[in-house]
Amino acid sequence: MKTLKYHTTHPYPCGYLSDRMARSEVVAAEHTIDTETYAELMHHGYRRSGRFVYRPQCEQCRACLSVRIGVDAFDPNRAQRRCWKKHQHLTARQHKLHFDRKHFELYQRYQAKRHIDDGMAQDNHGQYQNFLLQSHINSSLITFHEREDLRMVSIIDLLPTGISSVYTFYDPDIGQASFGTYNILWQVQLCRALNLKYLYLGYWIKEHHKMNYKANFQSLEILINGQWLPFEQAATDY
Repeated sequence: MKTLKYHTTHPYPCGYLSDRMARSEVVAAEHTIDTETYAELMHHGYRRSGRFVYRPQCEQCRACLSVRIGVDAFDPNRAQRRCWKKHQHLTARQHKLHFDRKHFELYQRYQAKRHIDDGMAQDNHGQYQNFLLQSHINSSLITFHEREDLRMVSIIDLLPTGISSVYTFYDPDIGQASFGTYNILWQVQLCRALNLKYLYLGYWIKEHHKMNYKANFQSLEILINGQWLPFEQAATDY
């Protein structure tokens, strides 16, 4: 990490908290980040979007905090156990990153229904590919099917000590489904099958309601001032 170069972006409107401006620290474009280096960067709170590796570097805001599930200690609650049982009929298939028209159409429907105000609902083919299908590291695309019907797509990064959950989208028109919760539970099981210690869930923002679901997965850890701490202990004091 000491050999990498970084730059800080100009301020831009925050995509999570509409009353704030954001800045990001980005690994310089001339560096190609391999899987091992990215794993170390993730330990220090970085994430990737396509080939860009970044972490929040806002001057007067520290709302975005990295969280991860400690897989060995994870114990699903009653609702999560019900969810796991409910969606056992889904079949998961692992692929290399690739473009598929059906995946993109599902992505568009998901964004239009679940994130209409987030700016991603208008993503075109190129933006979708740059966001989810560009990677220099060990990434996989997982599809979930009900018989032959596509229900969910998830992009994950497979790292030496854990899995990073990059992005998941699913059929927004299936009533009473809990696809997002099931997907995280499935990724926890994959971590266990691969003997990996952590499932990284990206950033948690206390003031953003769409991030609240992450706090339901214990044992969750949160990165504060360079240290990974138990979520229940640290988040209430932050």
